[in-house]
Amino acid sequence: MSDATMTPEAAESFIADNGIKYVLAQFVDIHGVAKTKSVPAGHLMDVVEDGAGFAGFAVWGLGMEPHGPDFLARGDLDSMTIVPWQPGYARIACDGYVNGEPYNYDSRVVLKNQLARLEDKGWTLNTGLEPEFSLFKREADGSLGPVDETDTLDKPCYDYKGLSRSREFLETFVDSLQQVGMDVYQIDHEDANGQFEINYTYSDALTSADRFTFVRMAAGEIANDLGMVCSFMPKPASDRTGNGMHFHLSIADENGKNLFGDDNDANGMGLSKLAYHFCAGLLHHAKALCAISAPTVNSYKRLVVGGSASGATWAPAYICYGDNNRSAMVRVPYGRLEFRLPDAGCNPYLVHAAIIAAGMDGVERELEAGAPINENMYAMSTAQREELGVDILPQNLGEAIDALEADTILTEAIGKEVMGEFVKLKRDEWIDYCRHVSDWEVKRYAEFF
Repeated sequence: MSDATMTPEAAESFIADNGIKYVLAQFVDIHGVAKTKSVPAGHLMDVVEDGAGFAGFAVWGLGMEPHGPDFLARGDLDSMTIVPWQPGYARIACDGYVNGEPYNYDSRVVLKNQLARLEDKGWTLNTGLEPEFSLFKREADGSLGPVDETDTLDKPCYDYKGLSRSREFLETFVDSLQQVGMDVYQIDHEDANGQFEINYTYSDALTSADRFTFVRMAAGEIANDLGMVCSFMPKPASDRTGNGMHFHLSIADENGKNLFGDDNDANGMGLSKLAYHFCAGLLHHAKALCAISAPTVNSYKRLVVGGSASGATWAPAYICYGDNNRSAMVRVPYGRLEFRLPDAGCNPYLVHAAIIAAGMDGVERELEAGAPINENMYAMSTAQREELGVDILPQNLGEAIDALEADTILTEAIGKEVMGEFVKLKRDEWIDYCRHVSDWEVKRYAEFF
């Protein structure tokens, strides 16, 4: 984590210089959805010192009852930025406190607890996130349709026309991110119709989680202003690729040296022993990590074993790693790890916390990652994968929650409180889904017998 730079005096100047009238005191629920209170700028320091008060029972996953104490969101001055699409507003990311103590059900607090393990060693986890999203318009009947009706190619990845015809949204979106200091360096049309990816420079894990929360806030409101819907739903269309969010991972020492890098790596991937042990932790806890990284019923339509209309899902159904292998759960783009499991619907604080917990278990127990697999996993038969000892990820949310609940090393490291709440909510979500009668079922079975 970076050292604090924003003093109360600097915050006062920031407010005056940017014409800020209100500050959004923002935290996330257990699903990663942004929650806020609008605070007149003159009361900013009340939020920083005491916290903005919320009734915790009204928010998913805080483990509170109606008769419990207030949940107080205390602002982190270093996270404060303008809200470009909402002139006169700023946003400040907050940590949850209850009874004067950091609250272990709050996602940002959970991540900070894991980061403290690294800080004790003088280490910083740096992450670069690659969010994907889909653009829609609301049809007259309330359904979602394509914003660009000409975006119909079977293989639309990197298509110029698809990119150009959504440029009004993309340019406004990128401009907003640039105004708050995010270094956006690439935008492209992805492999599904109406799907895009944005790339911005990596940062420390806490900043990355704060930024991704801001990215979803920006994308949703800018799209709404333009009469669109920006969706981070993991799998909007059954025959197209889903919205992933790959995490690029490396650990740096106090001097900024990449401890995951080693040019003497015998496998030619530029990885150190530390990186291999960390990778082994991710592989060892993969099935439990799946529940946190792919946290919805819909997520498993993205992770399914099989293909798509464009030829591949680009989703990692297979628990393995490889040199630049995009069909593996962990890809190695030389000197760092790319964790490809998370989707765009995840809670970035919990995913970061889970990555640290799993990776550090690999480091502390010196787990071995085994040999890299540099073949197309999508093209392999079940027998071939089994011969290599490659297992598959859970294929539905129920399986993933079972795996998470059984992985006591991971759940205890992340925190029994928040993981207990997470498992309960996700178990209920899975049961609710299993009881739902879909249109597919009615069409197939109503007159079948």
